[in-house]
Amino acid sequence: MSGDVARRPVGAGSMRGNEVRRVLAEGLAVGALGIGFALLANYGSPKGLDLRRDYFPPVTAAVPATLAVADGSHEQGRGSVGRLEARLRQRGLESADREQVRQWFEDPRYLSEGIVFLDARREGAYRAGHIPGAYLFDHYRPEPYLPEVLPACQFAEIVVVYCSGGECEDSEFAAVLLREMGVPGERLRVYLGGIEEWSAHGLPVETGPRHSGELR
Repeated sequence: MSGDVARRPVGAGSMRGNEVRRVLAEGLAVGALGIGFALLANYGSPKGLDLRRDYFPPVTAAVPATLAVADGSHEQGRGSVGRLEARLRQRGLESADREQVRQWFEDPRYLSEGIVFLDARREGAYRAGHIPGAYLFDHYRPEPYLPEVLPACQFAEIVVVYCSGGECEDSEFAAVLLREMGVPGERLRVYLGGIEEWSAHGLPVETGPRHSGELR
């Protein structure tokens, strides 16, 4: 027995452990290198993912813009609107309702760009339907739009920013960005109802690029 023990290889388990650790280390190094190349390729691509953007926001139940009451009239869903207005105030922004926005849309100053509307959604959504004459301003990729949008906002007396409406925050983020870039905050208004409320009430919607003249 003592002879067998003496002939048994010493450190075999340790050698196997070292081999496993070496393989794991090589695998981690290859994985890290692949991630690095992927990030570089994404950064250099004009269609790359914006890593700051939440592409899968939590799904929340839709909140109707109006609530029916027993006598057949409608009133604004005050609880939801009040919460959204409070959120805007925390960011130093003011809101606007549909009637205010409609009046500004019909104001002669809108034609002379004394009043400006900004659509803060992505280009595809904008082309599918926007308030006629509104500028496209995707704040996640603002660079292509700033040369046109920023001077218009600095000239205007009132700047109305909207997105889909309801829980959509793109209009708020866009307004904050414009304020940080020098647009006076007192000119900015966030239309809480957004394009969904606007179109649901039969107000004009333009498709395609700005000033296409194609209405639905």
